[in-house]
Amino acid sequence: MITFDALIIGFGKAGKTLAGELAAKDWKVALVEKDSKMYGGTCINIACIPTKVLVHDGLHQVPYADAIERKNEVVEKLRNKNYKSLANNKQVTIFNSTAKFRSDKEVEITVDGQQEVLTAEHIFINTGATSIVPPIKGDIKSDKVYTSTTLIERKQLPGKLAIIGAGYIGLEFASMYNNFGADVTLISPDEELLPHEDREIIAEMQKEMEIKGIRFIFGNHAEEITESRKDSVTVVLSNGENLNTNAVLLATGRKPNVEHLGLENTTIVLTERDAIKVDDHLETTAKNVWALGDVKGGMQFTYISLDDSRIVMDSLFGGKQYSLAKRKNVPYSVFIDPPLSRIGLTAQEAKQQGFDILEGNLSIVDHPRAHVINDLRGIFKVVIDKKTDQILGASLFGPESPELINLVKLAMDLNAPYTFLRDQIYNHPVMSETFNTLFDINV
Repeated sequence: MITFDALIIGFGKAGKTLAGELAAKDWKVALVEKDSKMYGGTCINIACIPTKVLVHDGLHQVPYADAIERKNEVVEKLRNKNYKSLANNKQVTIFNSTAKFRSDKEVEITVDGQQEVLTAEHIFINTGATSIVPPIKGDIKSDKVYTSTTLIERKQLPGKLAIIGAGYIGLEFASMYNNFGADVTLISPDEELLPHEDREIIAEMQKEMEIKGIRFIFGNHAEEITESRKDSVTVVLSNGENLNTNAVLLATGRKPNVEHLGLENTTIVLTERDAIKVDDHLETTAKNVWALGDVKGGMQFTYISLDDSRIVMDSLFGGKQYSLAKRKNVPYSVFIDPPLSRIGLTAQEAKQQGFDILEGNLSIVDHPRAHVINDLRGIFKVVIDKKTDQILGASLFGPESPELINLVKLAMDLNAPYTFLRDQIYNHPVMSETFNTLFDINV
């Protein structure tokens, strides 16, 4: 048995950050990662970074095969950087192995065919999430059926792409592959897109995607997938339609990666959604065992994983001043074309919670910068608490919204009134100037 001060399972954002910070405090750290191609975690290797490279290159008319090659180069560069940052740290030992709990304090690994048992006073689970494969009949294991992880490894652009699922991942992939020239169809069991988003903005977003040729099929399930020809498959829909396509993307969500961890040998409890149950400081039901990132459920963003590491470090060294309850507003962006970014409440959600609200609304066509960059698409909307002048939320559909949403977050975190953003002097011509108009609300 090998003893460490800290044992981290999973080389994701939270795990690698913790490893480096604990090592800086002279802790002896073990970091276990089962896949050498996942050093750095989901974001760097199979999600945020590779997909955003493809989003960028698709918008700039880079040929698909060249974009895939550049994506691979970027990923390899960042993966190696992450690996070396810890592999060269004398306080950190990296084990390339699966990990299975034997008890709350013992984890079994296999190195060079030999089993080893690691133990530590502090154990951190950072195993992320994995794609959900829905129970669809037929040739679900066909080499023409992909997840978000495997589709971006395909070197040849599919002429036709069917996407099962119209959530954030499905929409982003639809926009991305459409930009490369694929004929894209989105299949959704729901009657509308993203029901928790602002309806006016979603209507505008769907319109822009349809203008670009993306097809939506609502209120239908994919019931069966059959290989029809050498280069194509047929998706049988619940309405009886047969959809012929060259590739199928299963974009039906992701689930916490808890299988094969041996949690049945511990006192760790799972939630109803099979995520690891944690308290406000991310400690599991086993003492001194924490869960961070996607594996604990909730929002699946790499910046949430990073913030999880802050909560744990504060729990260990800062007197537990920071917690999930004290985490402030979390923004997110969907990198469609143009991108959609959101923070806080929509007007409908604010009204449901009893707020008396003011609303700001700006069509991008009315802003000078939009004419400079020749992109007039989109709508920006904000929601204000009429009683306190506090910003309750923002939904920004338009150019540069992933950057702008962070300015709104800063104002919200500072409890600044909406006039703080309205009355700023912004340089010109830039998209942040939209705030002068967007927040100029008639009371």
